[in-house]
Amino acid sequence: MHEKVNILMVDDQPAKLLTYEVMLAELGENLFKAGSGKEALEYLLKNDIAVVLMDVSMPELDGFELSDMIRQHPRFQNTAIIFISAVHLTDLDRLRAYQQGAVDYLSVPVVPELLRAKVRVFAELHRKARQLESLNAELRRLSNRLIAMQDDERRRIARDLHDGLGQELAAAKMIVDLIAQQLTMQAKNEAAAEASEIIDRGIKQVRSMSHLLHPPLLDEGGLLPALRWYVEGFTNRSSIETLLDIQPAEFPRLAPELETAIFRIVQEALTNVFRHSGARKGWVSLNRRESELEIMIRDDGRGIDEQLTLLRPPLIGVGIGGMRGRAKELGGDLRIANVNPGTLVEVTIPVPVLASVSREARATA
Repeated sequence: MHEKVNILMVDDQPAKLLTYEVMLAELGENLFKAGSGKEALEYLLKNDIAVVLMDVSMPELDGFELSDMIRQHPRFQNTAIIFISAVHLTDLDRLRAYQQGAVDYLSVPVVPELLRAKVRVFAELHRKARQLESLNAELRRLSNRLIAMQDDERRRIARDLHDGLGQELAAAKMIVDLIAQQLTMQAKNEAAAEASEIIDRGIKQVRSMSHLLHPPLLDEGGLLPALRWYVEGFTNRSSIETLLDIQPAEFPRLAPELETAIFRIVQEALTNVFRHSGARKGWVSLNRRESELEIMIRDDGRGIDEQLTLLRPPLIGVGIGGMRGRAKELGGDLRIANVNPGTLVEVTIPVPVLASVSREARATA
């Protein structure tokens, strides 16, 4: 979208202001007119001005003085100021203008094409700077959100270790300590067997946590076994019946970074299903089509806010943003839609990317 910027035209002669307005109208920007330096300052304080087009010779407060006042304000350090003059035409006049903060200096008569070209350049620079500021603010927001999510994940892992593995090990230690106090061999054997069972459960918990953080199957067997293992485990843990469909059945191995990205997208999407959907069933499909790879995750839950389906940065969280980022890194795209019932997450990745990484994977196999 072309986000309009504000251009302020300053001249004490209304006819000149009208002329500049006609010249600049085709740029499609917001044009403001000020008949004096005081009026111009009022516009500046109330609006975000990208370019100031200013006459040098004005009563009370001339262009040089007004430019100096503008530059003294912290908000207007980088505002583009273009001087127009019919009398101050010497090199010394131009030098003074640049010293007062002007970025350009035009003489009368003004060539419309030249004026539009200069104003267009500075307006576009301002627009890009404003977009960069917005992106930086969004990056800071996402960074803070990521840090918070990392803290939450560390807190969850610590709680799982304490409540699960910690208690199992404490119970096993108590039983082992009691073995020496048992009088009969049968009692010792029973206590040892109980301790061994508790330790086995602890080992399984550690293995489960390790696999969720990074499943070894992803490195050893590839994407398909890892997805089957994760979907089966997700069904058991969440009680959400989740079906996995992969086409074709003889699915090729992909480059490790690509397989990891697809696995993480599915993992994050199913995590959102568990946390937010209230679903009873879920479906995951991986389909190699003629021109693209398609990954779809669907549930039969309550759906999501329609605003989230637009994928605008201020609305989406780190999870959806991460899935979208992974897809874009692969040259693909992510879409989210409400279906009846539930939510559909669809990721498409172009086949040319897949073809190259598949050959690389086969060559190194």
